[in-house]
Parts: sequence; structure tokens; C-alpha cells
Amino acid sequence: MDTLKIAGREFHSRLLIGTGKFPSHETMRDAISASGAKIVTVALRRVNLTSPENDILSFIDRRKYLLLPNTSGSRNAKEAVMQARLSREAGMGDWVKLEVVPEPDYLLPDPVETLEAAKILVKDGFVVLPYINADPILAKKLEDAGCATVMPLGSPIGSNRGLKTRDSIRIIIEQSSVPVVVDAGLGAPSHAAEAMEMGADAVLVNTAIATADEPARMAAAFKQGVEAGRQAFLAGCPAPKEKAEASSPLTDFLKSPPL
Repeated sequence: MDTLKIAGREFHSRLLIGTGKFPSHETMRDAISASGAKIVTVALRRVNLTSPENDILSFIDRRKYLLLPNTSGSRNAKEAVMQARLSREAGMGDWVKLEVVPEPDYLLPDPVETLEAAKILVKDGFVVLPYINADPILAKKLEDAGCATVMPLGSPIGSNRGLKTRDSIRIIIEQSSVPVVVDAGLGAPSHAAEAMEMGADAVLVNTAIATADEPARMAAAFKQGVEAGRQAFLAGCPAPKEKAEASSPLTDFLKSPPL
């Protein structure tokens, strides 16, 4: 079976889903179910660590889903490491989506602080999934540091602009020995399908699902887009050509002189 493998674990879905921006926790729960996702990311700053049964965590069945806390809101390595350690102490496990975003306008990750935090967290025994710019050099450094995946952005968070970094993502996929998860900016199921057709191992989607008129239906659509893109990649998409090419030899008559 074609499964996603991260840090020795297998998952029967290549769609990861975020939990922000949903109009209600109930809507979020239904969308997660419809998505077929097995990994669900939650911003640590949205979790009530002293009483998790009363907040967003009570709507995520941890028997069905791997909870992936993220360090969203961290502006430097020190803050990200502190958030990750607090989550582990609160019983949220060793997996962490590392996000270090120091500025509010474009929400672009800090490469220097991200690498520093990743090295510390890997040494601490965390399974680190870092959110990064689509930078092939940084991706390789994070892999060498022991990260379980790399997660390059397709376009800025929440922008719904799709794969604006496709050329760099292609290089990352080509060079990477760990799973490549395209994260941020995917606004339609076709964007997810395109990422998978390129050879990405998975995608993470939040805003496009959470802000849709019908989040659960959109989640199901993204599920289908991811599956279709993956199957197309495995089947081998034909390369594009500059000129037309007849699909049947019977069309050779078009090259003959007219009667």
C-alpha cells in the first residue's frame, strides 16, 4: 500500500490539516473527518494546557489522529523551543511543527532561527517538521540536522495563491531524502493535486478548508485532489511538448496534399 512514512510511522493519508480559522470547533471536527487526514496540527497558543478537555483538543480524537502541535506565534528560536517543551510536558507528545515567524505582514519564516531551533529540538528528542521558505539549501541543512520532514511554503500563509514557488519546490523534492510536505498558500484542490503531481509527499491545508462556505465539503475535495495528484505522479505524467502530436496514426492524412 502507498503510505506516507514520517519518522518510522505510516499514515494512510497524504493530506495534513490545520485547525485555525474554523467558525466553530464542531465545524472543524466535521472537516477533519471529511478530509481523511491522519495528522492534525494545532497552534500551541490556542491550547489551554492547564485544562485541555475544555478547549479545541476535546474536539480532536487522538485515538484517530496524530496531534501535531505547532509553534505558531514564536518570533525566535528561544520562543519556539520553549513552546515545544511546554507541549511535551503537557502530554502532547514529541512531534512538533516548527514555525518561527518574526514579522506580521507576510508571515514568512525566519531561516536562521528555524535552523537553530531545529537543532536544539532534535537533540531534545523531538520529531521536528519545520515550516520554511522554499529554499533548497535550507531544506538540506534541516535534513542534515535530523528533521523528519521539510515543509516549504507554496505561497504566503492564507493567501490561497497556490504554488508560486514551484521551481524551488522541484529542487527540494529532487534533493530531499526526507518527506517534502508543501505547506501554506494552497487555495484549491487543484493546487494540492499539482503539488502531488510534482512529487511532493504530502500537503498541509488549513485556510482554504476552514474559510470555505462548506468546510467539510471542501475538505473532501482536497482529499480527492491529493489522491488524484499522487496517482498521477505514480503513473508518470507525460512531459509537455511545444507542438501538437497526433494521438492516432490515422491523422497522418493531414500531412498529405489536399485533393
